[in-house]
Amino acid sequence: MLDFVFILSLITGIFVASAASYLGSFMVLRRMALVGDAFTHIALPGMGIAFLLQANPFVGAFVFLAFGAFAIWFLEHKTKIYTEALVGVIFTLGLALGILITPEPELFEALFGNISEATILGTIISAGLALAVLILIFRISRQVMMGIISEDFAKANGVKIEMINLFFLIMVAVITALGIKIVGALLMGALVIIPPAAAKNLSRSLNEYGVLSVVFGVASVVLGLFASKIFGFPSGPMVVLTSALIFFLSFLRFFFRIR
Repeated sequence: MLDFVFILSLITGIFVASAASYLGSFMVLRRMALVGDAFTHIALPGMGIAFLLQANPFVGAFVFLAFGAFAIWFLEHKTKIYTEALVGVIFTLGLALGILITPEPELFEALFGNISEATILGTIISAGLALAVLILIFRISRQVMMGIISEDFAKANGVKIEMINLFFLIMVAVITALGIKIVGALLMGALVIIPPAAAKNLSRSLNEYGVLSVVFGVASVVLGLFASKIFGFPSGPMVVLTSALIFFLSFLRFFFRIR
């Protein structure tokens, strides 16, 4: 029989995975997959400070992620350094500071996630924010796709591409902060990257690609949390392993010529 806390964890996971995977589908198309993975490490110093102050680690994570998103966006437009290099510099700094700042008892939770303490209020907030991210990204999806095709083309059609890019990074910050509770700072990037990568192997249109990304993300979290409960392993690694299994199964299309 499922306990109440586990049901809350599932609800939180479903909403967060939906938003993370849909957001990730654009990151994969923008070739920002590794950026998305590295970006999650920026949250660690914020979580460490929040733990020290006995505050909500989500707030600390989001503050640092939002600052990191703005710093990456600002430096990208003021320098000639590529986004990947900027994220690499900021994420390694964040990881180092986070490990130094975060108290040792909470470090494992920060790195690998712990959703076993889900609450009703936390579930409502997480689900609400994840749903808001999902809706907002869907609303700007056309502008994002135009920017992926060509930034010059997007600007010629009146798209404020710089603001769209900043808004997109802020949404990444929100969903990363939410997902850290489920899979941890080290593994959150996998939840953003792997389901869309699997969907890309199987989809035949952009709409199908977006839907499959969400389906695979939700399946990864649901099956991973059940596996975590059954076998007693941390939720983060189990979610990522489940997601990776879905990814490898998606390759069956190429072996059996599934259309």
